[in-house]
Amino acid sequence: MEALTTIKQRFEIIGNDEKLHRSLEKAMRVAPTDISVLVTGESGVGKETIPKIIHQLSHRKHANYIAVNCGAIPEGTIDSELFGHEKGAFTGATANRKGYFEVADGGTIFLDEVGELPLTTQVRLLRVLENGEFIKVGASAVQKTNVRIVAATNLKMEEAIQKGKFREDLYYRLSTIQIELPPLRNRENDIHLLFRKFASDFAQKYRMPTIRLKEDAVHLLINYRFPGNIRQLRNIAEQISVVEESRNIGADKLIHYLPNYNNLPAVIESKSNETSNFSEERDLLYKAMYEMKKDINDLKKLTLDLLQNENSDHVIQKNRHLIEKIRTAETDYTPDNKVELIQIPQATNSLQNEFEYLETIEEDEALSLHEKEIEMIKKSLERNQNKRKLAAKELGISERTLYRKIKQYNL
Repeated sequence: MEALTTIKQRFEIIGNDEKLHRSLEKAMRVAPTDISVLVTGESGVGKETIPKIIHQLSHRKHANYIAVNCGAIPEGTIDSELFGHEKGAFTGATANRKGYFEVADGGTIFLDEVGELPLTTQVRLLRVLENGEFIKVGASAVQKTNVRIVAATNLKMEEAIQKGKFREDLYYRLSTIQIELPPLRNRENDIHLLFRKFASDFAQKYRMPTIRLKEDAVHLLINYRFPGNIRQLRNIAEQISVVEESRNIGADKLIHYLPNYNNLPAVIESKSNETSNFSEERDLLYKAMYEMKKDINDLKKLTLDLLQNENSDHVIQKNRHLIEKIRTAETDYTPDNKVELIQIPQATNSLQNEFEYLETIEEDEALSLHEKEIEMIKKSLERNQNKRKLAAKELGISERTLYRKIKQYNL
């Protein structure tokens, strides 16, 4: 097993913190085995380094190493990404595709932000962990894979389990060995070392002199909480290297690059026990829409009964509950003062008194088809000077038919 110093140099790890050393030693000891590892820590502490160490020090180092950001893959496609799919399994699946677990067979797969996995995918992942089996999307055949899983998350898994967002059995399978990386604010002696490393890297990258911090700036930097941890420190070093003309930075300049997040943790916790449950709101909306659809169907049925049944009193008595519901809704409605109300005069008809929204439909006097036909034949004959051949052509009928109608109507 390689020495700790060699590992730090090989993977460019800066720092002498005891907790950091303990985490690295854990990774080195667990690497030769196939035990599942869960890496925890705040966002930006460098959790992606641990899986690389484990893979490079294991017997799988010559096989594939695949890192997957579970939080960046949409919920609808994550099963296809991880386990693959068959041609025609869904719209757009024009060919067979291998998933990450099939590609990484014999190697290591790193599941970053594993706490963001949907529950259905967690069930599939649990099966892979237990017996190395998985099924492609749209397939029926079970496939085997020999892959080592290293997961990472910045969530508090115990809280996620209590809220039902993460399976408890999967958590225990993933966290056979748990490695926690300390936040940067707890590594005070490493902050300045890291800053100098980043400043040197950016000086080479942008071909400019390396920036240096004065004593007051170093003191200010060490006492800052760094909610974004190492990622934030790296960004600060890059900003100062590019923006500042002077290469000696004091506290008066450095303070402009340190946001005032003294009391803001990297993992934001909810202070209220109440959690917004989207599924409950969705169920309420579906229920309201169902009730509305039911009311509309009842109104359609009532209107049809009134139009088909001459005895309106019988129909009204039969649907008394629906009429009372309409009247109650009208009584409960309180109009806005800004809305101008238009009063509709009451009709004298008893049916109209019950349903003010129904309009009386008056049928126009029916026109006789017989009279219209005679009129059209007469006008056509007049226009064509009683020439039956031209009149028949204009009317779109045969000359024989026109002759028969002339005899029939005595024209």
